[in-house]
Amino acid sequence: MPTDDEVVQTAAEAAEGLIFARLKNSAVKDLDVTVEFEEGVLDVDVYLNAPEADDEDEIAEDAALAARSAVDDLFADAED
Repeated sequence: MPTDDEVVQTAAEAAEGLIFARLKNSAVKDLDVTVEFEEGVLDVDVYLNAPEADDEDEIAEDAALAARSAVDDLFADAED
């Protein structure tokens, strides 16, 4: 079973990884990825300010989904 810290780190890394896979570092003016994992409940919030990106809201939403998916994978791997 993954620790709470492993869950938070995995989610944050996945969210940031997706963002920087789609955007250059210089295109991101501000980024805040907040991950909380308490009592088995994962909460991911991604704020992205990338004025040059036409789809920054979609990228932020996709990053949050990627974070949740990475955590699902983490738990699935732990069960194997």
